[in-house]
Amino acid sequence: MKQKFNIIESTCVPLPLENIDTDQIIPARFLKATTRDERFFGENLFRDWRFRSDGTPDPGFVLNDPRYGGEILVAGKNFGSGSSREHAAWALAGYGFRVVISSFFADIHKNNELNNFVLPVVVSEDFLQEIFAAVREDPSAKIRVDVPAQTVTLVPTGRCETFELNPYKKYCLMNALDDIDYLLLQRDKIEAYESR
Repeated sequence: MKQKFNIIESTCVPLPLENIDTDQIIPARFLKATTRDERFFGENLFRDWRFRSDGTPDPGFVLNDPRYGGEILVAGKNFGSGSSREHAAWALAGYGFRVVISSFFADIHKNNELNNFVLPVVVSEDFLQEIFAAVREDPSAKIRVDVPAQTVTLVPTGRCETFELNPYKKYCLMNALDDIDYLLLQRDKIEAYESR
């Protein structure tokens, strides 16, 4: 869903597992869907971890734990590896995550998140572990992601790191523009060029 990004302050969902691939984020059997409805994909985010084989929620999985929630997912190193399926980013957005924090993202998945209004934030491994520890101690701990300043802050401790963000993608996120929206804003320039 297109939303303007500015400052997002939220509790988070900790998922301290490394090498989470796109098949775990959204299993392959859901790629045959003929819908682009974010809710459909969000309902099936981490499907095989969230639900038992009989379809009942697994109480041991973090998304089924009522202590955790919010617009920020904090995941272990190498998030989004595996296939390049854009459906994984759709599932994250459809579930309601606006930010994913990790110490490393697979490149294609990182770009898919950006193209689908989910902000991938890369932090140091040390800071990532500090976030996990703080949230384990207090599930109500908040994280503030300041997109204009490109900073992420663990609110209870005040520790802050900067993160990289492509200037074009930053502009698009802050103005709720996808690539087509951006091109349409340039229509006058494009038509002037074509007329020359």
